[in-house]
Amino acid sequence: MKVFRFLKEDDKWFIDLPQFIESGGNKADLQMVEGADTMLDLMAEKKNEVSLRLSQDEFKGADKLDLKERCDPSVGGGYYIMDVYEGRKLDLLMWLCGVTEWVFGELPERIFVKRVTDGETE
Repeated sequence: MKVFRFLKEDDKWFIDLPQFIESGGNKADLQMVEGADTMLDLMAEKKNEVSLRLSQDEFKGADKLDLKERCDPSVGGGYYIMDVYEGRKLDLLMWLCGVTEWVFGELPERIFVKRVTDGETE
């Protein structure tokens, strides 16, 4: 389980992954689009930064993203659905790009996610 920071710059969300850039990746690849940006707007609660705890293994208080469709390898990534967020029905479909595979080493069937709140410890 790892914590990742997401930043909003000029109304665009990006995952903060300097090691991806250092390994030859492009910042544009880190932009969150097609529903993932909507999810981050919701989780950030009008702030321009949010940290999320992500894991392929279920953990206490986490919500779940389920893989619905793998994209063609030329596009990369896949479409996930988040049915519920913090106990509220959501049904949000989002595309997570190939950077997801870079983060997890594969395109997971499920990703568990929880917003890290102020003062929360590991």
